[in-house]
Amino acid sequence: MTVAPAYQVLADRLRVEIMSGQLLPGARLPTEPQLCEQSGLSRSTVREALRLLSSQHLIITTRGVNGGSFVAEPDARTLGESLTDGVGLLLANGVVKGDDFLEVRRMLEVPAAGLAAARREAHHLRELEAAMFDPETASLDERIAAHAAFHLAVAAASGNTLLCLVVRPLYTVTDRKAAAHNAPLPMWRIIDRDHRNLLAAIRDQDIDLAMEIARGHIDNVRPSEVPPQHAREPVPGVAALKERPA
Repeated sequence: MTVAPAYQVLADRLRVEIMSGQLLPGARLPTEPQLCEQSGLSRSTVREALRLLSSQHLIITTRGVNGGSFVAEPDARTLGESLTDGVGLLLANGVVKGDDFLEVRRMLEVPAAGLAAARREAHHLRELEAAMFDPETASLDERIAAHAAFHLAVAAASGNTLLCLVVRPLYTVTDRKAAAHNAPLPMWRIIDRDHRNLLAAIRDQDIDLAMEIARGHIDNVRPSEVPPQHAREPVPGVAALKERPA
């Protein structure tokens, strides 16, 4: 049985207190000398535990007279970046494949489009419009950035903060950006068309149409993201996920 390092044990204890709500956002953690006294650990070990919690965006540490370590305020973007790093590592190691991405995109994007159509506000429409691009004149980097911005804007329009957190890695992982480089110009024209049609459905608050367009969009981009040799066979009984709801 492997014994965890002392700093890990302390970090785990503090993490439990933070995640359980015993230590609320903004709360000051005990000082380093206090943690040393409570845990019986050296100051260097306590600092290593605090560095670990800081790297996980659970605490922030400030210097000065009023400095110390404080429980971090939850931030969807920061947490999303941590999730993105983890997904990126799985992708780089071959654990996550292109079809894994598209299956999850279908699970998330279709209902997100419907929620966006139902809940969108004026500022959401402005964000979606700002993410439009001209496939004939936009550079490849501009197309890739606009693609990510559009889908993140759809998630934001859904009004679900957790959804925004979960979908971020799907559009910001480096390897997904690299995969986009394989998309030929005709594919970018299709992406542009789908985005504009989805924007119109969301603007009109047509929930069913928005979901139908989102489903079709996944099917349309699949050839550029999943090589034929890596494609999975359809699972019987799951085809209904692709059909328009009655």
